[in-house]
Amino acid sequence: MPNHFHLLLRTAHWPLKMVMQRLLTRYSVYYNHRHRRSGHLFQNRYKSIVCEEEPYLLELVRYIHLNPLRAREVGSYTDLARHPWCGHGAILGTRKVEWQETGDVLGEFGRSRSEARESYGEFVKEGISGGRRPELAGGGLIRSVGGIGEAMKLVGKREKVESDERILGSGEYVAEVIREAEHRDRRKAGMKERLDPRDVIRRACKVVGVEESKLFGHRRMRDVSEARWLASKWLVEDLGMTVTDVARMLKVTHPAVVYGARKGRAIEAARRAKLSN
Repeated sequence: MPNHFHLLLRTAHWPLKMVMQRLLTRYSVYYNHRHRRSGHLFQNRYKSIVCEEEPYLLELVRYIHLNPLRAREVGSYTDLARHPWCGHGAILGTRKVEWQETGDVLGEFGRSRSEARESYGEFVKEGISGGRRPELAGGGLIRSVGGIGEAMKLVGKREKVESDERILGSGEYVAEVIREAEHRDRRKAGMKERLDPRDVIRRACKVVGVEESKLFGHRRMRDVSEARWLASKWLVEDLGMTVTDVARMLKVTHPAVVYGARKGRAIEAARRAKLSN
């Protein structure tokens, strides 16, 4: 879109905040270099919404891909298939986008790729007449009960529905996500009270078997790197420290901490080491 963009992501091993930080930082550096400018490129922090995959996955795919048409960035549905700033063409096969995953979406529409693409195209076309979807973009209660109409039915009733503007899903799903988030927050808060970051670094060095003094900076010996990766993983993901603070503490770059946290999971598993032990 002219002043923002939408992404539909399925998170896996990397936390969303790491993915977004890496994406936005790299794009900002690229853009500033290309246009010979400096300073911030994005005005505010990105907005993230946790979504229940069923029944919202396909609705969100359609909603996001029709945005350029609704905003008149393209003149017609046919133009949308060639629009360079939309993933619709990648799913239809009219544009080649190496990094975009299309298999999961097409798998919902048919066994053969050609059949699936045809059915997907019809599905998206049907959404044009639906206009804007308040249940996909509205407040927490609207999202949880499936639209403004359903939300209005609750007015004056004693019925309670769990809702949160950061979550798109049923009341039960919202409650489950909130419980899991609160559990993680309590765990991290407890670790912050019990563990000093320096102690975490010392433990990572002990697990790998390196001297603590070698950990700081850009030494590239394998054992030093493994200790740094493990420390990055524990500090960012288990203690909840920011990438900026960890980078400053370890005297490395932001990308090194993000990369290290990912590699640290493998080190943790291979050495059967847990920070909470």
